[in-house]
Amino acid sequence: MRMKPSRNLLLGLCSMLALGFLYYSSGRISLQGWGHKSLYDKQGFLLKLDGSLPLELIYKYGNLSEGACKPGFAAAKMTAIYPKFTKLAPMFLDSNYKRFSKIGDHSPPFGVKSQEKIIDILLSATKSYGLGEELDSMSCKTCVVVGNGGILANKSLGHRIDQFDVVVRLNEAPVKGFEKDVGSKTTMRITYPEGAIQKTERYETQSLFVLSAFKALDLKWLRHMVFNQRLRSTDGFWKSVARHVPREPSDMRILNPYFIQEASFKLIGLPYNSGQMGRGNIPTLGAVAITMALHNCDEVAVAGFGYNMSTPHAPLHYYERIRMSAIKESWTHNISKEKEFLVKLVKAGVIQDWTNGICGAGC
Repeated sequence: MRMKPSRNLLLGLCSMLALGFLYYSSGRISLQGWGHKSLYDKQGFLLKLDGSLPLELIYKYGNLSEGACKPGFAAAKMTAIYPKFTKLAPMFLDSNYKRFSKIGDHSPPFGVKSQEKIIDILLSATKSYGLGEELDSMSCKTCVVVGNGGILANKSLGHRIDQFDVVVRLNEAPVKGFEKDVGSKTTMRITYPEGAIQKTERYETQSLFVLSAFKALDLKWLRHMVFNQRLRSTDGFWKSVARHVPREPSDMRILNPYFIQEASFKLIGLPYNSGQMGRGNIPTLGAVAITMALHNCDEVAVAGFGYNMSTPHAPLHYYERIRMSAIKESWTHNISKEKEFLVKLVKAGVIQDWTNGICGAGC
């Protein structure tokens, strides 16, 4: 006599079938313990980066004329390879900066904790918190971050760089005398006290002076610059600093420290170190500027990025004779991990690298 399956057995089989259907139809049940391979790396970036556009982006940007600015393009491509990306952080601190809890929980360089009083004083003096009326009103902005690398020399990219709506320069890298290769336009110069131009005649006639504060002392230094006060002591700085910045307070800004925090802990994956500056957990200013651009620009390009240690006699910077071999092991930066991050952006087409120095022939 054939035995009929029990009711409990049938219910169990149905449950297993239902779970199997959910797994294969939605793919949302993680079975890593059963050999499932993740599509993302430990930072949350898509492992397969081939530069191709997702179907929804092809539909969105496919009909634009060649050369037209693509609204939201950089953020859309970034989100496609890094789903945790959210476009929420303005370039500079403004009078409502305390609404961002992520920077309120950390001291410089990753936030503003314990520095609110001096920041409020600085913001009340500068009174301006954007790029300027014309740029702020644009519905689509193209941006280029110009690095200081020797790879820029003899590339004749100056005219192309000047075509961007926003040209970002870093530290004391000069423009005068190098216009053919680096352009003549400067929208903003991001720096810190030790990296700022010290000879006032070398400043552009018009540009925003943007402080990236890596320590509390940097904000005190900026207060002297904003109020044109004499800097009596340079104790606490690791080298000489600028003593005067030829800019009106309305042309000075404080870079949102969220970009240092995001670049370090989320995008590059540097050590958290209890949220304090420590060995190998500070991104370079170039990586910070690129992170800022991804949040605030519709299209992003870079030029003058990439160290090639296999060519020790190549020029380190485009404006001086120091060689690549002069690079020493940095206490604060992790160049190799940072390069991994930048290579992802180039491979996926999130940013365009005009000097091809980030990954060379490897992209």
